[in-house]
Amino acid sequence: MGREALVARSTDLRPVVKLRSTAGTGYTYVTRKNRRNDPDRMTLRKYDPVVRRHVNFREER
Repeated sequence: MGREALVARSTDLRPVVKLRSTAGTGYTYVTRKNRRNDPDRMTLRKYDPVVRRHVNFREER
């Protein structure tokens, strides 16, 4: 198995997802998630600098 196969396999299991603010500001975070542990959409509480407070960020597809 070559290095390319390992990289492709790891990105398949841990895709890059974009988290968009639910405050409606359009601010986003980019992170990776384990598709096996979290098959549904992810929601994290993170800081939104536009509204200057913590809000929920929801996974966008």
